[in-house]
Amino acid sequence: MPLLKVDDLYVSFRTRNGLLQAVTGVSFELEKGQTIGIVGESGSGKSVTCAALLGLIPQPPGRIDRGSAMFDGIDLCHCSQQQFQQIRGRRIAMIFQDPMTSLNPWLRISTQLIEPLQLHLGMKKAEAMERAIEELRLVGVKDPGDRIRSYPHEFSGGMRQRVMIAMAMITRPEILIADEPTTALDVTVQKEVLELMKQRQRETGTAIIFITHDLGVVSETCDQVHVMYAGRFVEVAPTRELFRKPSHAYTRALLDSIPALQPKGSELRTIPGAPPDLSKPITGCAFQPRRPLSMQSHCVTDRLPALKEISPAHWVQDCPGCMEN
Repeated sequence: MPLLKVDDLYVSFRTRNGLLQAVTGVSFELEKGQTIGIVGESGSGKSVTCAALLGLIPQPPGRIDRGSAMFDGIDLCHCSQQQFQQIRGRRIAMIFQDPMTSLNPWLRISTQLIEPLQLHLGMKKAEAMERAIEELRLVGVKDPGDRIRSYPHEFSGGMRQRVMIAMAMITRPEILIADEPTTALDVTVQKEVLELMKQRQRETGTAIIFITHDLGVVSETCDQVHVMYAGRFVEVAPTRELFRKPSHAYTRALLDSIPALQPKGSELRTIPGAPPDLSKPITGCAFQPRRPLSMQSHCVTDRLPALKEISPAHWVQDCPGCMEN
C-alpha cells in the first residue's frame, strides 16, 4: 500500500479568459522514504498539483474538478478543513520557494518554529523551545540557542532556507513537499541544502515530493522523475532510466537545455516557442507546436495522448511525433 496515491486529478481555475485547466488527469504514487521529482517549465502545473493535495487552492477561483489523493484512508481532495488541520504541518509539510515571503517578518524564528509543536503535538513552551533549538542545530545553524531569537531578516538566504527545512521537519512529517527549495540559492549553498534534506530524510524516513525545473538537481536527489507539460505528465521513469533513455521530445529538450551538458563556449540551447494557453482546449499533442515542422505532422491531433509503458516503470505519452528523434 503506497503512502500516497493520487488518481486522475483535475484542477481548474475560473479566469477572465474562461476556464483554465491547470492539471489534467494526473496520477502517481509515493512510497515511504521515496523521493520523486516533478519537473517542467513554469506554468506546467507542478505547484498547483501539490497545492491541491494540501487544500491550498483558493476556492474560488480554483476548483478540484475530479480525482482522489488517498493518504492513510483519507481523500485529501475531498476532506474537511478540520481534517486538514490534523494533517497539514503535522503529517504532510511543505517547503516553499521563497523563505523570505514564507516566514513572518514580524515574528522571531523561535515563535514560528515552536508553533507547530504546540499546535500539533501539544508541547509546553519550554519543551518546544528545546526541540526547536535542536532542530536548528541539525540543519546547520551555528549558535542555535542565540540565533533562534533572531528575526528572518537577520539570516542570509541560505540560512533562511535552513530554517524553513527545520520548520517543515520539526514534527517529523511522513511526507515533505519541497517546492523549488533551492532556486534562489547560489550553487554552493544549493548543494549544502540538498545534502541536508537527504540527511534529514535518512534520519526520519520522510517521503519527499521535489518540485523543480532543474533536471540537474533531480539527478542528485530523486528516485523517480515525473516530467510535466501543460498540466499532464508526458514521461515518468526511474531517474537513471530517464537520463539514459529520454523518450519524449519535451524531456529531451529539457535535457538539451542544461548548460552543463553543452560544449564549453557553444551557444546555449533553448526550447523554441512557448507553452500553450491552458484557457483554450487542447485536443491533441500539447507539445506539437514546438516540434520541428517535419515532426508536427506525426503528432496526434484528435485525442490527448495517453501514457504507455515502454519498459518496466518507464511510461511516456503515446504520440508518434514526440517519441521520434
